[in-house]
Amino acid sequence: MFEMYIYTMGDRAYALEMAKLLDPENQYFQTRIISRDDCPNQDRKGLDVLQVPEKLGLVLDDTEAIWQSNKDNLIVMDRYFYFSSGCREFGYKNCKSLAQLKRDEDEFDGALATILRVLTRVHHDFFYINPQYVSVRDVRQVLKTNKRQVLRDCKIVFSAVFPRNFVAANHRLWKIAEQLGATCSTELDSSVTHVVSTVGGTEKSLWAVQESKFLVNPKWIEAALYLWRRQLEDKFPVAKCTTRV
Repeated sequence: MFEMYIYTMGDRAYALEMAKLLDPENQYFQTRIISRDDCPNQDRKGLDVLQVPEKLGLVLDDTEAIWQSNKDNLIVMDRYFYFSSGCREFGYKNCKSLAQLKRDEDEFDGALATILRVLTRVHHDFFYINPQYVSVRDVRQVLKTNKRQVLRDCKIVFSAVFPRNFVAANHRLWKIAEQLGATCSTELDSSVTHVVSTVGGTEKSLWAVQESKFLVNPKWIEAALYLWRRQLEDKFPVAKCTTRV
């Protein structure tokens, strides 16, 4: 279905070792292995190194910032922490690795299974919907269209999420929500479906409860980003606050 590459900022020896682990029979990657030794720019990645046309390439990575030139090609992955050393390395506090939990990610609903479904859907839409236009189609637009279905019909107001005097529309969560198809607003009205808040005692949080709107914490948006579907709101409760904030 896809021609796959390994692209790492590790050295060549590391890249080859990862290829052996991921593809011991050399069926999937063959010689398509890119390491930092192949990269003229050590602080960014780009499809130009792979000589892949931007309108045909998709990227899976857990670091968005390094793909400045190809953000529209990127499918952001949640970081995979099997060993606790990974949590410490990236500065995650109160993080339990999968090894500590004595399990691996879910075979059907984990990150890899989810992304396989996304890739399959994008592949289908690219090649089989109005196939007469395949030659002029851009996979970035196909990906964007699919992504905007995740939080379609959601209208979100944020509370106690952004720093004071911060331009809300510039915040990462606001941008992610819009990429996922939600409408974001700073004003409360009857069309609002969700209030995303870090605490339960804010005016907007109390309004959400009073008006029977969904009240969720910011991880609800991040989970939708990584899992490519709207999450059950009751799994992302907001911490209760006994006093008005």
